[in-house]
Amino acid sequence: MLARALGIATDARLVVAYSGGLDSHVLLHGLCALRAARGWRVEAVHIDHGLQPASGDWAGHCRRVCETLAVACAIERIEVRGVREEGLESAARRARYAALARHIGPGDVLLTAHHQDDQAETVLLQLLRGAGLAGLAAMPPIAAFAAGRHARPLLGFTRSALATYARQERLSWIEDTSNRDTRLARNFLRHRLLPLIAERWPTAPRQLARTARHAAEAAALLEELAAADLADCGTNAGEALAIDRLMRYSPARQRNLIRHWLRTRGFRPPTAMHLERILAHAHRPPRTRHAAVGWPGVQVRRYRDALFVLPAAPAPDRRLELPWDPPQPLEIAGTGWRLHAVATTGAGLSQERLRRARVVVGLRRGGERCRLPGRAHRHTLKKLLQDAGVPPWERERLPLIYADDELAAVGDRWICEPFCARADEPGWVPVLERAADSAVEIPQAGRKVKKTPR
Repeated sequence: MLARALGIATDARLVVAYSGGLDSHVLLHGLCALRAARGWRVEAVHIDHGLQPASGDWAGHCRRVCETLAVACAIERIEVRGVREEGLESAARRARYAALARHIGPGDVLLTAHHQDDQAETVLLQLLRGAGLAGLAAMPPIAAFAAGRHARPLLGFTRSALATYARQERLSWIEDTSNRDTRLARNFLRHRLLPLIAERWPTAPRQLARTARHAAEAAALLEELAAADLADCGTNAGEALAIDRLMRYSPARQRNLIRHWLRTRGFRPPTAMHLERILAHAHRPPRTRHAAVGWPGVQVRRYRDALFVLPAAPAPDRRLELPWDPPQPLEIAGTGWRLHAVATTGAGLSQERLRRARVVVGLRRGGERCRLPGRAHRHTLKKLLQDAGVPPWERERLPLIYADDELAAVGDRWICEPFCARADEPGWVPVLERAADSAVEIPQAGRKVKKTPR
């Protein structure tokens, strides 16, 4: 049954999340019994959360069991942070999976020993939290994870079936006393609520797991619908949602699309309250251009006729002044940008003008003016940015290039007339690209790189 549940190709590298408890020991033992015939490479990772005095002893137990089974075992000690904000269970889970992800390469499969009773507990927890279909779908049998996949091959087995196997095979396992602490939500369900339910409905775990499968199917259909809607409403490769097209849908379909859009962009999901606020912004423009719907790490803003999502990041320091020696790359702190230049002829910034000037990169402070090539008069930078449809959050992070305190170029959008390279004159074309280690990923509204020739 385990071999059928896995459905994994031969020669796969299987990494077992091995806690040393009964469930993960049964999984590891079963895989070792199958590996020769299947050609699997079975390894184990034990995560030491450092939350129990005996955690070092548990790591030693796991190492000895793996030696007996001829399985490579990595022991990784982690620090659980964010307990106050998330709660112990959630913070430990997040830290654990982050550590496990480091052991999964392309084509690898992480295996965890979640079983039918675990699935039933998850469904009940999600019900009590008021979750939607995606939450009620609980834990999928297999899903993408890190660079590989995450499989839960024991979801069809009950806890009692695993215990029977462990006794028959005379396995030894760790009993974590914290698993009986009913102050933790899952333990309360496991030891207090589910036994009471089982007295009246003995097949409850199996039926709850069935509910999860139905919810997963319905959630998958909603995902397909949302993907089609995003293809219709998305602009700038899905970075923004066109409001006029969004408004054609029913409110339920709008909410479904917005959740999908945020998820595909890699952002934390919104609450029901945040969703309603986002839709309120879509129905009518906010009173100020700085208005945003935000939750930890996320901002959703309206600009003109589209909704944009961006990470919540502090405003950059407008006093910033960085010397620049073109074409050398320059990291511009707080903006997420790296500036460099490409040599050309008859376009870009005049190399001769820059060679004789003190070149500095800064940010907008207000009142900047620039005369574009072919125009008779100077225009305020504010008007140029507005006319170009540059949203406010991009304007405040747009690097400006100065030569001897005079504005020479606006990022890689415009070159001011006095600094344009003449025909046949060597020039530097400014290029902005995302800094590799930047946490500031600001979406661009129809951004086009302009290399302005004379």
